[in-house]
This record gives sequence, structure tokens and C-alpha cells, in this order.
Amino acid sequence: MGSAEEDYNFVFKVVLIGESGVGKTNLLSRFTRNEFNHDSRTTIGVEFSTRTILVGDAVVKAQIWDTAGLERYRAITSAYYRGAVGALVVFDITKHQTYDVVDRWLKELYDHAEASIVVMLVGNKTDLAQAREVPMEEAKMFADNNGLLFVETSALDSTNVEEAFETILKEIFYKVQKQKQRSSQSNTVSLASENPAGTAPAQAERRPCCVAL
Repeated sequence: MGSAEEDYNFVFKVVLIGESGVGKTNLLSRFTRNEFNHDSRTTIGVEFSTRTILVGDAVVKAQIWDTAGLERYRAITSAYYRGAVGALVVFDITKHQTYDVVDRWLKELYDHAEASIVVMLVGNKTDLAQAREVPMEEAKMFADNNGLLFVETSALDSTNVEEAFETILKEIFYKVQKQKQRSSQSNTVSLASENPAGTAPAQAERRPCCVAL
């Protein structure tokens, strides 16, 4: 048993989706490396980074996938929705067009991901509040009406970036815990309705448990 296996209890796959240019890559780099790149280029296909955080008394490894927002990469990125237990749907508060298509992103997500996925709507670029086109109240009402978590962030000045990722990871964790309580006989911990990798022997609590990856 390598020590790496004891570094975390759970692995949660989370995807970042939304139009190109809304700041998904910088949200990811701010959370995982505390970096911001003013010259960030358009993501090609899919990239991912990881970060480990403590949720309650469990160590959770977040595997966060940054997906391309451009239409020509859509066929590639949709495959990466599979196995995701969380999603951040990001729009730019200064560009209403990026908010107008949130419905389409949600449909695509639900078409390819498990129905039980935890979803957060994220209005990014609050540092450009003077150029705001999407009222916070409008976006929050949309989130409430669609059962989504909601937060506004700024990857540039770090506003609410930690809170956004920690909130969705905690929500996933609590959902997993509830499932464990309902089904103590289950051999795997997953938000998914099936275990595509097949059943495996029950693991000790300190072993990492990959969630639908």
C-alpha cells in the first residue's frame, strides 16, 4: 500500500463549462495554483488540474476539468462530462450573451452527465462591475428556479473563488455521505446510478474512493 493512496479519502470529478472567454481557465488556475494569467489563451479541448481540501474530517481530491467553450470542440468535450459529480456553469457578468446560453449548456450537461450531478451557476468577472450587463438578482433567481447553487466570482482578484469550489465540493461530499447512509451494503461510493468499473471489494475508510471517474 503506497502512501499516496492514504493522502485522500475521495476523488470528485468536477467540470467547468460555459462560453469561451468567460474565465473558466483562470478560475481553475486561481483555485488550484493561486495564479491568474492576463494573456490566457482559449482552451483547446480539455485540460485539468487537481487540488486536495479538507471537508469535515475527510480529505477530498478535486479533479477539475476545464472544457473548451468554442463550438468546434463541443464533440470532444461532451465525453468528459461522463463521471462528473459536479459542474460549474460559468458566464461573464459583463456579457449578457454568455448568460443567455446558460440554458443550452445545462441541457448539454444533463444530456451527458448523471441526473444527480451537483451544479453551480457562476457569474465571473465581478472586478468589472462597472461594465455589468447581467444583474445578480436575475442570475440568482434563475439558479434558484433551476435548483442550482449560485455565486459571483472574480478570478482576477480572487473574490469568492475558494468559496465557489469549496461549496460545490462540500455539497457533493454531503450527497455522497447521505447515499452511504441509505445504502450501507454498497461496495462503491458514487453519485452515479451504476458502477461502470464493476464492483470492487469494500475498502477501508482511509482508502481513496474514486467517485464515478
